[in-house]
Amino acid sequence: MFAICLVIAAAAAAVDQLIKLAVVKNIPLYETRDFIPGLLGLTHIRNSGAAWSIMEGKTWFLIGIPLILTAAATVYCYINRKGSRLSNIAVALVLGGGIGNLIDRIRMKEVVDYLKTLPFDFPVFNFADMCVVVGAVLFCISTIFLEKSENSDNIESESKNTDGNGDADGRV
Repeated sequence: MFAICLVIAAAAAAVDQLIKLAVVKNIPLYETRDFIPGLLGLTHIRNSGAAWSIMEGKTWFLIGIPLILTAAATVYCYINRKGSRLSNIAVALVLGGGIGNLIDRIRMKEVVDYLKTLPFDFPVFNFADMCVVVGAVLFCISTIFLEKSENSDNIESESKNTDGNGDADGRV
């Protein structure tokens, strides 16, 4: 499962970088083009901050923290390689999205954003951001709902294997 996590993370980062390359080459900065009319537009902007442009200009912080989180996510995927597939996939998506935006920050000191929701006044975002959000939501679902039921199943099976005095074979 660890290798699959790395492939998912690499694929997410690669897709993000390819889309950003297409946007930079085909849409002038600050120009918007309809993608799905009335719903989604492509707007080429640059963001030197984090979400909603917070911490704008704090490039070294916005590089340092993701580097630490990248290492932590990689270690998590390795340690949890035989654990929940959903939580591993979720962390891999967060990792890939984080790497996609980290590449921009290291290379250009800003992130290329391009997805604009037209019916809502929501900040422009990118594929890497979507990977991070979807991964985080899946991780929460896995942790709160799925691992909870797995743990209760394990507790039930352990209680059935003991005689109430200690070990499963009846020794105290």
